[in-house]
Amino acid sequence: MGTNKTQKTNRPAQTAVDRARDELYSHILSCGVLEAAAEQRKEWFDDTMEYLAERYDRLTNEDVASLRTLGERFCQPVVRTDEVGAAQ
Repeated sequence: MGTNKTQKTNRPAQTAVDRARDELYSHILSCGVLEAAAEQRKEWFDDTMEYLAERYDRLTNEDVASLRTLGERFCQPVVRTDEVGAAQ
């Protein structure tokens, strides 16, 4: 009989920034912020960044600002290349 050996992957451990980023993306997808108005989206990001900063106390102010930028970019609509070409 063969033995089952679990394969170990050599992935580096996730940092607090990695975990916070993944959680932020998960919240964005599950909370409906993608369809929110700009003012509501800003308020949502203010509250969520405060929550993440408290939850992940190892995050610096720069980390939180970077996460917010990533999240805001993630929420922007996709620009199709055919639309870009037509606009020129």
